[in-house]
Amino acid sequence: MTVTPIAVLDADVLFPMILRDTLLRVAAAGCFRVYWSAKILDEVSRNLIDQHRMDASKAASLMQAMEAAFPDAMVQGWETLEAKMPNHPKDRHVAAAAKKAGAGIVVTLNLKDFSTMPDGIVAMSPDVFLTERLKYDADPVLVALHKQAAGYRNPATTTVDLVDWLAKVVPDFSSAVNAVLPGI
Repeated sequence: MTVTPIAVLDADVLFPMILRDTLLRVAAAGCFRVYWSAKILDEVSRNLIDQHRMDASKAASLMQAMEAAFPDAMVQGWETLEAKMPNHPKDRHVAAAAKKAGAGIVVTLNLKDFSTMPDGIVAMSPDVFLTERLKYDADPVLVALHKQAAGYRNPATTTVDLVDWLAKVVPDFSSAVNAVLPGI
């Protein structure tokens, strides 16, 4: 029996739409338990608005939808741990949320700010993380990708197209998926 990993998703992996969608669908498939904090979601929302990808109401709706889809994901009470975290000061809140949630993984694109972590917590790129999830939970990951592709209507998207898009941000994962995709 495998243990379901527990991961905190940093804001930078929740900002790009396709990566966010992939990570959340893989979590919904039961491949890992997802956590975040209000501060992380505020950062995602702020970046979506600042980058002109969404207006404030759409960003708020997205955050509400994420919270509704994962009602147990919000980490509370991490603030007292923040100052004790050994990683970069601007990202200590993420490590503190991981510590409070009992997460062993922080998924981030910004590995340099997480080079020193509390015992028992590692920082992983989304590429490494998703590749590991595929290795241990291939069927549910592939089903999640098929559902994700089927959910895109404008333009209509195949799973192969989706994996090609993902290659821009998670190339090793995309290669690993492509290696097993023709067999299903």
